[in-house]
Amino acid sequence: MTDMSHPSDLRAQLETLATEAFRPELAGIDRLPTLDIARLMNAEDATVATAVARRLPEIAAAIDAVADRMARGGRLVYAGAGTAGRLGVLDASECPPTFNTRPGQVIGLIAGGPDAMVTSVEGAEDSAALAEADLAALGLTADDTVVGISASGRTPYAVGAVTHARALGALTVGLACNPDSALAAAAEHGIEVVVGPELLTGSTRLKAGTAQKLVLNMLSTITMIRLGKTYGNLMVDVRASNDKLRARSHRIVALATGADDAAVERALTATGGEVKHAILVLLTDADAGTAARLLDEADGHLRAALAKAGSSGPADA
Repeated sequence: MTDMSHPSDLRAQLETLATEAFRPELAGIDRLPTLDIARLMNAEDATVATAVARRLPEIAAAIDAVADRMARGGRLVYAGAGTAGRLGVLDASECPPTFNTRPGQVIGLIAGGPDAMVTSVEGAEDSAALAEADLAALGLTADDTVVGISASGRTPYAVGAVTHARALGALTVGLACNPDSALAAAAEHGIEVVVGPELLTGSTRLKAGTAQKLVLNMLSTITMIRLGKTYGNLMVDVRASNDKLRARSHRIVALATGADDAAVERALTATGGEVKHAILVLLTDADAGTAARLLDEADGHLRAALAKAGSSGPADA
């Protein structure tokens, strides 16, 4: 439902949030030289990684739970409003080219829909019902994960998404930047990265947004590592959809196998450009069909497929 709080009540709520606190020592920032402002901002940003580090155990626990669900075929769904929603959409949109995820395997929902990516959709963040409707359209299952993202930790859209998803048995994660947040309390896995007051009062696109980006990077990247989307630190599930990525695919195969350019090109051609398959062909002398079968039997995990074929690969040498 829509948050119908009286404006004065909402102001009182915001005044209690660390991310909304006013910093009188910065009241004259607009009168400083540009370089001094840049130094202040850089010093503020330098504190974010430390704030994230304090929450690594909670982040790791959430990742293991997400990876377990996704290994069973579940989806990863981000839900947020404003900057938080945009960050979720950004992370989701980068998973297909980076990890060759299936269409709809990682989804970003933003309050107000696609238009809200580039413009403000008034009132959308205040609607928990809108979050429920957006999730209903996905046909959420117990194998799915919903990550609510909100700097304040009180945004009705994010809290509503997590509350609805948890009621359906889905895994839920609440990512906020204030302590004792409603969002973290509503989720099975609460992650509160407390970055403190912003350089500009209440502008949570700054430190809070940076913290959220760092955590989302971890959630998606480490989950994909757990799912076998990498081999060592190589992106072996990269989708070669343009010249740059085709060149990267070639380089990845070369780094993983030590093969020369001609051999790499032959293997990639034989396997239809599939990096994992090409690596298997080069390291095991298997043909393309056998490589595909080995990977299928190993649920896409290249290291396991190599082990089954009797090769650990040069990465273990």
